Amino acid sequence: MEQIPQSKNEDSPLGFAYALTAYFLWGFLPIYMKALSHIPTIEVLAHRVIWSVPVSVLVLILLRRTEDLSAALRSWRLLGMAAMTAALISVNWGVYVWSIQTGHALDAALGYYINPLFSVFLGAVLLKEKLSGAQKAAIALAALAVVILTISAGRLPVVALSLTLTWGLYAYLKKRLPLGPNQGFALEVLILAPAALAYAGWLHWQGTALFLNGALQDDLLMIGLGLVTAGPLMVYANAAKLLRLSTIGILQYIAPTMIFLTAVFWFDEPFGQDRMIAFPMIWAALVIYTASLIQQSRAKERARAMDQI
Repeated sequence: MEQIPQSKNEDSPLGFAYALTAYFLWGFLPIYMKALSHIPTIEVLAHRVIWSVPVSVLVLILLRRTEDLSAALRSWRLLGMAAMTAALISVNWGVYVWSIQTGHALDAALGYYINPLFSVFLGAVLLKEKLSGAQKAAIALAALAVVILTISAGRLPVVALSLTLTWGLYAYLKKRLPLGPNQGFALEVLILAPAALAYAGWLHWQGTALFLNGALQDDLLMIGLGLVTAGPLMVYANAAKLLRLSTIGILQYIAPTMIFLTAVFWFDEPFGQDRMIAFPMIWAALVIYTASLIQQSRAKERARAMDQI
């Protein structure tokens, strides 16, 4: 997979191929994680980190980007920044795995639906970015949907909000990390690896580890966690370089939609009246947000075209 710098703000067929591959892999991930539902979440999370290390490092070797990683490992500043993103992504992964294992896949879908709107909100609060009226309306509609779910359940939708907050903050800090996305991911899992290895080793010492002590199928699925974790992230990183922001904004709804459909029709999770109200509100908010994103992108293209006249 070659990282090709994007010289023009245009969509490319290769970018579409990368993006669709990444989002469909993410969309099918709940089925993979459900097959590991009999294994404790923390053990799955540890192996998700452990087996992501060789995959991410191999990708850097193939891309000839190992020098960037070596330099980052010698920089306390970069290590500190990457430690923050690593902490956030590990919590995100842990919540996600637990949600799939315990029958809360619909909550996971909700969290990833809300995430782009939360990112816009973060941009307004932390970066002082100006929001359009449509974007404000979309955020307000999504917030109202969360209120409805909270009132109906008598508690906050913790899983959905945890996924939204951790991924949104991760994406925000990731942009500030002066490393390429592939190098940054490799650095993150390398930072997490000692703790993951220590925990996996402790489980074996206690005699409670299921890895290498259970079915061969489970061992293979655990080893495969590295590929299903690192693969989509790195494919997506290349897609982002070859597609317009508005295109990425539309395509990003593929994964939560697939999670939603899997939860309802494969896992048979209950879709009660509160969700029948809240989810359409979220979808409407996303339509409003996406339309605003496309309108802004077209306005920028017209402005550039006028400047060239």
